[in-house]
Amino acid sequence: MSVVWSCNEWDPLEEVIVGNPLRARFPYADPSTRLAEYPDRPVSEIPQGPFPDWIIEETEEDLNAFVELLEGQGVTVKRPETWPHEQRFSSIHWESEGYYNYCPRDILLVIGDQIIETPNVIRSRSQESFSYRKMLLEYMKAGAKWYSAPKPMLLDSLFDVDMDKPTPRNDEPAFDAANVLRLGRDLIYLVSGTGNELGGQWLQSILGDEFRVHFLKDVYYGSHIDSTFVALRPGLMLCNPGRINDDTLPEILKQWEVIYSPPMESTDRFDADYLAKSIGSKWIDMNLFSISPNLVVVDRDQTALISLLEKQGIDVIPHKLRHSKMLGGGYHCVTLDIRRNGTLQRHFD
Repeated sequence: MSVVWSCNEWDPLEEVIVGNPLRARFPYADPSTRLAEYPDRPVSEIPQGPFPDWIIEETEEDLNAFVELLEGQGVTVKRPETWPHEQRFSSIHWESEGYYNYCPRDILLVIGDQIIETPNVIRSRSQESFSYRKMLLEYMKAGAKWYSAPKPMLLDSLFDVDMDKPTPRNDEPAFDAANVLRLGRDLIYLVSGTGNELGGQWLQSILGDEFRVHFLKDVYYGSHIDSTFVALRPGLMLCNPGRINDDTLPEILKQWEVIYSPPMESTDRFDADYLAKSIGSKWIDMNLFSISPNLVVVDRDQTALISLLEKQGIDVIPHKLRHSKMLGGGYHCVTLDIRRNGTLQRHFD
């Protein structure tokens, strides 16, 4: 049996990759970064260069504590290599610099025993998967199926779109792995600034009839799906009330119980300059991570959310990622579950 096996977001966790913030930088200022992360401003006003040292240091401290927490639950944890993100690289059409490997959830998609390198929208991420290459080779040798999506050209024309509805044009498949929510044999695919509809069509074509890809469109354009939906266990979904309501729920989720997150707390801890540079939304701390159907890691400041989850019979481990908003990644973002103890099932009619 493959070492790699993860079919959903909730089965008991056995092995996970946790991101690495070292040498992280703001994504290079170009049309791809503007579309995916800063559609509210011109390219010239996108922050550049390395994240401040104190943010990197505090983030690594928080992630190390998170790793200890997971290992204390009996989980095997791996970390990506530190990568020289400051180095410039190019295609024949553009030049860029690296971003980070803080969010493994964004670039690698695990479905059963398959690992798929996704065709990321931001040019700065084009070589990000190389910092996972040794691990990917090990997983392949241990029985995993390792694929890479068609390498996108990421031409300027892909990003020549209406910034009120910022979605890459359907010139080629382009999407981040974190546009996908895994619910067994059903996947919800968010069409947004980091994923076009053609990307979801490619995913359906490679997975075949065994899986169903359900498109979520015209709901939320700002990046990924995991601060909009959190699949807690079969039959229970946590939703973001700022983006979703009972009328806009995907049809398949109307078969489940849906609970809505309370407003985020402790959002006043940042000054204006910090907020202007931040990549994450105001809902980033809803981005929790399941160790099992009955145990989750949640931002410790979200007391109302913790209370809501406990009322559902879910135990909560409170923890903190102090710069989840600046770096654009909460607990689900900074993890990639490699092995969960469960079976591939269909949970919807």
